[in-house]
Amino acid sequence: MEVEGLNSFLAQHHTEEACVICEDLKPKGIHLYNSFICIECERDLIQTDTTDPKYKYFLQQLKKITTPEIFS
Repeated sequence: MEVEGLNSFLAQHHTEEACVICEDLKPKGIHLYNSFICIECERDLIQTDTTDPKYKYFLQQLKKITTPEIFS
């Protein structure tokens, strides 16, 4: 019961996040480690040919993503 209420609350109060690629605030996307990629950039990244200059831009922006350290 409480979980349903929490999910409803989160859905209504979901804030936008800054995309690591376009740096715009977007409401939907994916999380990769501790970074957010919006749906539009994810789609562009997947469809862009590796010879396209835009692909180099994507790679440069993705370098911002670092893997979190795991402390045991």
